[in-house]
Amino acid sequence: MTEGQDIRRDARRKMMLEEPLIKVIPVLAVPMIIAMLIDSIYNITDTYFVSQIGISATAAVGVNDSLMTLMRAVAMCFGIGASSYVSRLLGAKDYDRANRVGITALLTALLIVSLLALAGYIFIDPLIELLGATPTVKPYSVQYASWILFASPFTVGTVVLSQLMRAEGNTRYSMVGMVSGCIINIGLDPLFINVFGLGIAGAAIATGISKLISFTILLLPYIRGKALVELKLKLFTPIKSIYAEILKMGIPTFLRTSLMALSIIVLNSFAGSFGDMPLAAVSVANKCTRLVGAAILGLGLGFQPIAGYCWGAKAYARVRKAFWTCSAMGAAGGLVLGAILALFAPQLIHMFSSADNVEMISLGSFIIISQCITMVMHVWGMIINGLYQALGKPVGATFLGLSRQLIFLIPSIVVLSNLFGVYGLAASQAVADVLTVVVALPMVMILIKQIKALESGNEVSIKSKRAHLTFGEAE
Repeated sequence: MTEGQDIRRDARRKMMLEEPLIKVIPVLAVPMIIAMLIDSIYNITDTYFVSQIGISATAAVGVNDSLMTLMRAVAMCFGIGASSYVSRLLGAKDYDRANRVGITALLTALLIVSLLALAGYIFIDPLIELLGATPTVKPYSVQYASWILFASPFTVGTVVLSQLMRAEGNTRYSMVGMVSGCIINIGLDPLFINVFGLGIAGAAIATGISKLISFTILLLPYIRGKALVELKLKLFTPIKSIYAEILKMGIPTFLRTSLMALSIIVLNSFAGSFGDMPLAAVSVANKCTRLVGAAILGLGLGFQPIAGYCWGAKAYARVRKAFWTCSAMGAAGGLVLGAILALFAPQLIHMFSSADNVEMISLGSFIIISQCITMVMHVWGMIINGLYQALGKPVGATFLGLSRQLIFLIPSIVVLSNLFGVYGLAASQAVADVLTVVVALPMVMILIKQIKALESGNEVSIKSKRAHLTFGEAE
C-alpha cells in the first residue's frame, strides 16, 4: 500500500461517513447517471441505424437484447457481488481482503463468460431460435449475435471493473470508462453500417470495439496503482470464503438479471406471435423507457456504496438517512423524467419506423406511456432492492429480484396477452411494477425497523464480530 493510497482512503472515508448526504449522493450518483444514460443513448442509436435496414433488422436487435442481458447477468453477479463486499470491507478497513476479492471476481467472471460465449457460438442457430427470433428475423439475429459473443469477455470485464471502481466511491472514473466506449460506438455505427456496408453485423462490431476500449480505460488506474483497490495476479485467491461472500449478493443479482433476460425472451416470443411489427415496437419502446430507467439505476448505483460503506463502519443512522434521501431524489426524478418521456413517446417511436408504420407508433407509444405512469413505483422498487444489496441481505435482494421478473412480469405477459391481445402484452410491464412495490413496501419497513434497532444499540442476534463484518447472519 502506498502513502498516496492511504491519503485517498482517508479522504474517501471522511466523505462517506461525515459529509452531508444531500451532497455525497449526487457526487457518487451523477457520474453513474450520466454513464447509464449514455449507455442507453448508445443502445437507442444502435437501434436507430439498424432500423434503416428494415423492421426485421430492428426486431433482431431486440431479440439479441436477451443474449446481451444473459452475459451481463454473469458480469453483474461478480461485479455487484464483489462491489457490495468490497465497499463494506473498505468501511471496515480490511484493505487486503478487498484487494483479493477484486482480482478474484474479475478473473473468474472473464473465464466463465469466455466458456459460455464459446458454447453460444457453437450452438448459435438453436440459441437464436430460443431467444424468440422469427424465421424472417433469424438471419439478422445470427449476424449480430456472432460478434456480440466474440466481444463478451470485454463486455463483462468492463462491467466488473466499473462496479469495483464504484465500490471505492470513484464513480466519476467509472463514468469516464463507460462513456468513452459508448461515444466511440455511436461514432462507429454509421461508419460500419452505412459506409462499410456491413449492415447489422457492423453495429455489433462497433459494440465490440467500444467494449474493448472501455475495458482498457477502466483497467488503467489499477495498472498504474491509482485505485484504492489493487488488482494484482498474485492476489488472486479462489477460496470458498471469498466466493461465498461474492455470490451471497452476486447470486440475487444474477437471478434478477437472468430473469430479466428470460422475461425479454418471453416478451419477444409473445410479441413475435403477433408479427414482426409488434416485436419491433416492443424492442424500440423498451429501449426508450430505459432512458429514464438508466438514470434511476445510476442513482441507485451511486447510493449503494454509501449504504454499504456506512454499514461496514456501523454508522447505522446514516444508512437509514441515505435511503430516504435517495428515495426522495428518485421519486422526483422518476416523476419529471417519466412525464417528459410520455409526452414525446409518439415522436420517439416514429424515429425508428422506417416506413412510418402507424400501428407500430401507436403500440410503441402505449408501451412507453403505460410504463411512465408507473415510473415512480419502478424507481422505488429499484432503490429498495439496492438497499438490500448494499447491506448484504441476500434473501431480501433475491426475493425482490424474483418478484419483478418471475413472480409478476412473466405471468402478466402470459395472462394479459391472452385476455387483451397485443395491448395486454404492452401493459404487462407496468402491471408488474405496481405489484412489485406492493410486495417491497412491507419488506423495506421491516428492514428500516431493524436499522433503527441497531441505531439504539438493540442489535439483533449476531454470533460474532466476524459474522457481523461479513454479513453472514441469516435475515
